[in-house]
This record gives sequence, C-alpha cells and structure tokens, in this order.
Amino acid sequence: MSRNTLRTFVFMAALGAVLVAVGNFLGVALWGPDGRSSGMLIFLGLAAVMNLGSYWFSDKIVLAMTRARPVAEADAPSLYRTVRNLCAAANMPMPRLYIMAAPQPNAFATGRNPQHAAVAVTEGILEILSEEELSGVLAHELSHVRNRDILIGAVAATVAAAITMLARMAMWGAMFGGGGRDRRDAGPFGALAWLLSLVLAPIAALLIQMAVSRSREAQADASGAHLLGDATPLAQALIKIDGASRRIPQLKVNPAVSHLFLCNPLRGGGGLGKLFMSHPPLEERLEQLRKLGARV
Repeated sequence: MSRNTLRTFVFMAALGAVLVAVGNFLGVALWGPDGRSSGMLIFLGLAAVMNLGSYWFSDKIVLAMTRARPVAEADAPSLYRTVRNLCAAANMPMPRLYIMAAPQPNAFATGRNPQHAAVAVTEGILEILSEEELSGVLAHELSHVRNRDILIGAVAATVAAAITMLARMAMWGAMFGGGGRDRRDAGPFGALAWLLSLVLAPIAALLIQMAVSRSREAQADASGAHLLGDATPLAQALIKIDGASRRIPQLKVNPAVSHLFLCNPLRGGGGLGKLFMSHPPLEERLEQLRKLGARV
C-alpha cells in the first residue's frame, strides 16, 4: 500500500469519527441520551442519496458544468493516439474525450468507473504542451479513473455533507431546547464546548475532505508516472501550466468541480490557506516526482 493510499484511509477514518461525534451530539440534542445514533444515521442517509446520486451521473453533470464538447478522432488524432496507447498500457477501456474552449491549460477526468469515464482537456493545454508532456498529464488523469478517485471523492463529500447537516440540526436543537440533559448537566463551560464543537465540526470536515483530495492528487501523480514509465513529462507539464496560469485569466468553473482538474483553476493561497486547497502545492508535487526520477 502506498503512502498516499494509507493517508487517504486515515483521513477517511477521521471523517467517520467526526461524523459519529456530531451524530451523537444531534441525537442527544433532539431525543436525549437514548437518541445518540438516530440523527447520524438519518443524515448520513440523506447525504448519501444526494452525493452518490451525483457520483452516479458525475460524467454528465461535470461535462455540462464545464461546457466541454466531445471531440472526434479526426479532429484530434494526436490526443486519441496518446490516450489509446496509455489505455492499452493500463489495460483499461478507452474513455470518451472532450475539449474545453478555454485558453488556460488544464485537464480533468470524471466518470464512476473505467467503463463510464471521460477525459477533457482545454484548448490551452493542447497549445503549450509537447506530445510527451501531454502524455504525462493524460496518464495522471487516467490514473484517477483507474484508482476510482471519483468514488473516493464522492464518499468523502457524502460524509462531510452529513457532518455539516448534523451540526446545523444539533445547533437548532440546542436553540429550541430539545433534549440534551447531558449537555445541560455539564454546566456553562460544558455547554460552550458543546456549541464550539458543532461550529468547528463542519470546518474540520472540510479540512479533512480537502486533505483526501490532496492525497488522491499526489497518488495520481505517482500512478501516472508509473503508467508512463517516466515522471519527467508530468513534472515539465506542471511547471509549464503553472507559468501559463499566472499570465492567463482564471478558468471560469464552478468551485464544486475545481478539485477534479489537474491543477486547481481557482488559485489558492499559501500558509494556512494550504489546508483548504484541493491540490498539493506545485513544489510538493515536483519533489515527489523528482523522487520518482523526474529530471527537472
């Protein structure tokens, strides 16, 4: 098991722990000590219906939101040739290919499994990358499909959404005085800690969800390098894309799908802002690729 995969399991376990804690709070707030698990199960189910429904139709939803258009092989023979060769090496079916009419270089993959996958690239990435560098990018995107990262992201989003809904309901229960004998008996400091935990729980869920996303991006970088047999093309592509993105206006996409892209089209900040980033910083990605043999 790779280090990034292990980190993903740890982050998912942490999300589950936060969900259980907030579910207990809500059960106590609404139904007293005997209702600790009821709220968690109800809202986990609601979140699962919403997010797993989105996962099932992820390809159609994301392609519509990004306005990506299907491209025929006659119009992009080099793109088709590269993806076909990579799919043969990975022993996976050929995905549907799309192009976004955008000057900013970027790419993304979506779809619930390799049989229902789609890979999209922007016009900008086709203009600035060599065929070898583009192969590094496409190997990264195909690795997302192969590693079932869309499913992992959907599960993380489900749990995070459930935590947010549970916390809001628990605060409503506290405001209207429902249940919560354990909380009241703890005194004013116990009540304050209880309320603070419900305010901080959704933030913690978002932080963990972003950590899961960064872990999967790092894993896709490594998996793509292994698939291609060379980490240098992706590293060179990331450097070129970063430089071009500083000169070209941001890609206009819904923030809800920004985590799917090779590089976050909505530029994040450094420092503490890194905790809310869906992608590792460029230097971290390059350092990992150098350890895999990238010559940059």
